[in-house]
Amino acid sequence: MIDFRSDTVTRPTPAMREAISHAEVGDDVYGDDPTINSLQAYAAERLGFEAALFTATGTQANLLAIMAHCGRGDEYLCGQSAHNYRYEGGGAAVLGSVQPQPIVNEADGSIDLDKARAAIKADDFHFAVTRLLSLENTIGGKVLSLDYQRRARNFCDEHNLLLHLDGARVFNAAVKSGCDVREITKHYDSVSVCLSKGLGAPVGSLLLGSKAFIARAIRLRKMVGGGMRQAGILAAAGRIALEEGPLRLEEDHENAGYLSAGLADIEQLEIDPAHTQTNIVYARCLQGKASQLRDYLASQGILITAGNPIRFVTHRDVSRQDVDTLLEAITSFYQS
Repeated sequence: MIDFRSDTVTRPTPAMREAISHAEVGDDVYGDDPTINSLQAYAAERLGFEAALFTATGTQANLLAIMAHCGRGDEYLCGQSAHNYRYEGGGAAVLGSVQPQPIVNEADGSIDLDKARAAIKADDFHFAVTRLLSLENTIGGKVLSLDYQRRARNFCDEHNLLLHLDGARVFNAAVKSGCDVREITKHYDSVSVCLSKGLGAPVGSLLLGSKAFIARAIRLRKMVGGGMRQAGILAAAGRIALEEGPLRLEEDHENAGYLSAGLADIEQLEIDPAHTQTNIVYARCLQGKASQLRDYLASQGILITAGNPIRFVTHRDVSRQDVDTLLEAITSFYQS
């Protein structure tokens, strides 16, 4: 099957499987898994932080970040479309008693800082205490500008807020911005990075921040059941993903751009190719046949998720030929 549902579907490479089979392991709850320790040290240096923590998922990494920054009864500001608000089971509120204060995202994925300022609660015991601003980059495939992130940092400093980045696809953002990832991460108090999306690892994410912040996150990870034992077998693949994955993301972006241009030639779909910035493509089905299209494509060996718009995601396991196969199949569906 050719799978366009997400970049989470990538399979481990032969090099990853080899590394997994030979990984040196210990007990990470005791802190003595050498492969995890090596990954964490490398990640901290690569992204410009004092420390890093290997986590099972990006959802877990974001949850730990919010809970490590905020206490019970505090709140964090985030986008209405933010993954850690809409798609992570309400974990910050349910498990951390931290109130989210969502703000409608702008068309470019950013949060209007004037609207964020208006959402900060007054120093009054009637209100939750605003502690944190959480941004996402990329968000829906869109890249936050370096200038905006600089202004967000200044905004947080001005209002005594911490700044977290859900950077599940931050390396996609860095590639599109034409900069080293540290030019993005330097603005944040903490960053989460997904190893199992475009970077291609089978499992795992990272949370990065100061040593004191990571120490709090380690305690919280244990509390929510995230303490893993001989997880170096996972970290071994994650190290390869972090070292090698960013080097080929441009190919995913190019394939997404090629797909966008091809979809624009299909009159039954609505898409502006200029809106495709990284590896995520959105197309609206004008005839409302997204479910029928999904079922037809599945019969042709192609997987998509039905929606309106339909989201297509390019990744390491999708080639230019696979994109052509998809475009031919969609054209065939509408001609039948």
